[in-house]
Amino acid sequence: MEFGHLFEALMLVCFGFSWPLNVIKAYKARTAKGTSLAFIFLIITGYLAGITAKFINHQFNYVLAVYFLNLAIVMMNVLVYIRNKGLDKKAAAKNQIQIIKTNTASIGNTQEENMNYTYSLDEFINPKGQSNREEKNAVILLGNGLDTKIPVQSLGKEFKFNFKIYNKSCEKLSSENVKEYFSEAIAPLAPEGIMIHLGENDLNLCMNNSALFDTKYFELIQQIKSINKKCRIALISLANPQNNKAISLVNRHIKAIADSEKCSYVNLDNAHLWNPAATKAAVEFAHSMGLNTRKPLNDVAEILYSYEFNVLAEDTSTTNLVG
Repeated sequence: MEFGHLFEALMLVCFGFSWPLNVIKAYKARTAKGTSLAFIFLIITGYLAGITAKFINHQFNYVLAVYFLNLAIVMMNVLVYIRNKGLDKKAAAKNQIQIIKTNTASIGNTQEENMNYTYSLDEFINPKGQSNREEKNAVILLGNGLDTKIPVQSLGKEFKFNFKIYNKSCEKLSSENVKEYFSEAIAPLAPEGIMIHLGENDLNLCMNNSALFDTKYFELIQQIKSINKKCRIALISLANPQNNKAISLVNRHIKAIADSEKCSYVNLDNAHLWNPAATKAAVEFAHSMGLNTRKPLNDVAEILYSYEFNVLAEDTSTTNLVG
């Protein structure tokens, strides 16, 4: 009987010998790719079954100790897998940020070209030799999708904005990657105002885990306030002409977050009612009277998104029909 226990222990040692080597190899690899967590849990289940059998049969001997030793080593594989999974996520996030930066540079070189604003009375002229150096204390547009094509600097000249404004939107930006993007691309500018238009790439997240969506959004706002406590923040809803349920859900959450954090809320459902021509006339009248007050972000958003609604969206629809 003792020989039976001895051979059982020998079997466990032989089976378990590979696991320490696997732990070391996985730790050095720094990636969870190629590792099956399901397989590891299957092994753990097997060891737990063996330990349970020992307890049921009251076989408290050195074989039981070997079971526990093997189980502990396999559990170390789980810990290393979790650590490597985290490293994979960080690597993916850095790669995504690099893609976003590349897209931003490309967008920045093209977004001011071929301007033709429906409500403009004057032709847009971009002065030659204009510096590309971005200044601090500006207003930032932080959005995604079609937002990347809004020519904010040209519109700023047309509507006589008395502040610098930059479009830092990126097509693939979402609540899940915006914090790192903000840290690298926007925080150094210490903006005095920021318009946030996120959610287009978060519809599934909000539908499946709205609490996480809210958390990510709150974290971004806190990150902004940590840079500048007095930073003006406007949260912009998603356009929802078709009354999509997922978009409606996202907008309800954005509105609740805006109310909670005392941010301005801009409802794009009213975009078709906005009249930039009237806004421009009011601005010119104010300048003629010597008034030079800081324009509210809601008004700025109306100018930018009425352009998107009346020019960019129409151009996109035409392109789709022709294509």
